[in-house]
Amino acid sequence: QEQLVESGGGSVQAGGSLRFPCTTSRRSIIPYTMGWYRHTPGKQRELVAAITSDGDTNYSESVKGRFTISRDNAKSTVDLQMNSLKPEDTATYYCNARIGIGIGRMDYWGKGTLVTVSS
Repeated sequence: QEQLVESGGGSVQAGGSLRFPCTTSRRSIIPYTMGWYRHTPGKQRELVAAITSDGDTNYSESVKGRFTISRDNAKSTVDLQMNSLKPEDTATYYCNARIGIGIGRMDYWGKGTLVTVSS
């Protein structure tokens, strides 16, 4: 079982910044697309940002220009830098590792870390 561990959550005022590392000690992340998702009660889990093994990135429209995802394959880590935080960014953030497509797709998840942004 893949193990992903997020850290770095917490409380911050609007306009502030946070940086999350996600680490895995079980295997190399090289073949995986790595991503960050978030969930707030009453809403579906949504993609925040993703980065492929080639380094191509994809961001939710709501975070473009404010968040940056990066990966270090040698260290098996993926980071999410969040700047200019807004109260609507308040959510539990989950690290994701994805490999394969269609019925062969495998998803691995961390346990999540809570971010609270106050106005």
